[in-house]
Amino acid sequence: MPTKEEVLQQVIDSGSLPTLSTVASKLINITGKEETTIYDITKLIAQDVSLSTKILKVVNSSFYNFPNEVGTIQQAVAILGTNAVRSLVLSFSFLNMERPQHGKGFNYERFWEESLAAAVASKLIMSKVSDGDPEEVFTVSLLQNLGKLILACAFRETYDQLLEEAAGSESKLLELEDEKLGANHAYIGAEAAKQWQFPESLTAPIVYHHDPDSYRGSDPELKTSIRVVHLAALLANIMYSGKPIDYHAPFRERAQKMFKLDAPSIDDILAKANVEVAQAADYFGLKIGGTASIPELLQEANIELSLLNMSYEQMNRELVQAKMQLEKLTAELEEKNTYLEGIANLDGLTEIYNHRFFQEFLDKEISRSVRRETELSLVLADIDNFKKFNDFHGHQAGDYVLKEFAALCGSLIREYDLLARYGGEEFVFVLPETDPDDAMIVAEKIRSAIEEHTFTYGEDEYHVTSSFGVASFIHGGKLRMKKSDLIEQADKALYSAKKKGRNRVELFVEKSGWFGRK
Repeated sequence: MPTKEEVLQQVIDSGSLPTLSTVASKLINITGKEETTIYDITKLIAQDVSLSTKILKVVNSSFYNFPNEVGTIQQAVAILGTNAVRSLVLSFSFLNMERPQHGKGFNYERFWEESLAAAVASKLIMSKVSDGDPEEVFTVSLLQNLGKLILACAFRETYDQLLEEAAGSESKLLELEDEKLGANHAYIGAEAAKQWQFPESLTAPIVYHHDPDSYRGSDPELKTSIRVVHLAALLANIMYSGKPIDYHAPFRERAQKMFKLDAPSIDDILAKANVEVAQAADYFGLKIGGTASIPELLQEANIELSLLNMSYEQMNRELVQAKMQLEKLTAELEEKNTYLEGIANLDGLTEIYNHRFFQEFLDKEISRSVRRETELSLVLADIDNFKKFNDFHGHQAGDYVLKEFAALCGSLIREYDLLARYGGEEFVFVLPETDPDDAMIVAEKIRSAIEEHTFTYGEDEYHVTSSFGVASFIHGGKLRMKKSDLIEQADKALYSAKKKGRNRVELFVEKSGWFGRK
């Protein structure tokens, strides 16, 4: 029996590894560099007109539900952020790969449909369990079973026999792959992702998604991603395996065990899944048939199992009880959704407003500023060298600093100003009725307070600094400024602050670029 490394080499030599698009390959490379700007990403994506059109279609759909239309890729990158745009580019690249030749037992169309279902499920689950990046788990879940596609292309007839023998059991298929081929699809899929130079945050979940407990690393965010991808695979199997009952109980049990999810939260995920999958399929250009909801699938499966031993009267009684149970579930979901709407605008870690609420708030403040002809300023803040801080002191200390940073910043602004988490270690301030000079004073006051503050975590004390970029919406020739322009200007000023040594404030100025004060 060959080693798994030998199997991988055989797969590579056979030409069965899919080819990533040129734009996607370059995007993976440049998004890993700190000096990459919005302009760099925009310029790269704009090279592919078809891809740009598809991205704008999704961005302007209910998949993101922005209140105003996004007209250019530059606006999309400024509003969504790098990770979200990278996820869209990779998703379109994967879903539009050249369809390889494979055996009769492997259904290519069904494979991508199930993969998209897992990707959508991962975003639903992530929204319940963590404030982590849903775009990254979307991409991983889309690719979690890429190894199946590769093995089906490399060992056509043999792999058809394995699929038939496994009869829809994922655990059985993994055993057969190791036994008959020498390597399973989780290993092959992860190695393919490494060939594309994917970071560990994307490759590790592919390796461990069937058995998340086998991951022994210490990265809590990666551990969360692996578990979310694992649950997403179970949910996709509920929808597409033909054996929903076999995967329903494990999904509920593991969701509760891994993330302490309560029954209403789990029921909410299950109830939304089929609608979200159908919408996503339309956005990404996949044609899929109507998919019944998971409660309907489970109900039908239970009826089929009990029909052989159930009298007509018993069947009616069970159906009435099932209907009552579904009505009760609907009432519980409505009650839970009312509660969730109240906390949907908050960032789970820092307990300040999240990115989505910031976007909506800024839209309203720009409109109000235009109506009243008042000034409006935007400040982007970034904790300096935070990745190095996390690597050296650990993510728990890093999470504490983020929470304390947010609390300190919140105490230094006015009641009607907005502080929100923009993403990662970036924060954003919206300052209504504030001109550039006053915005610089506010930013400098916050910068100084952060520099002087002692972050005490347990017995340890830390000091951090932060950089600030300021941009202002000023009347008199700028009434037509768009939200994305204001964000981009603040981002450029922030980039200048970091480039000039960090721990400083920079102001964007239209005519001369930008200047700042430490």
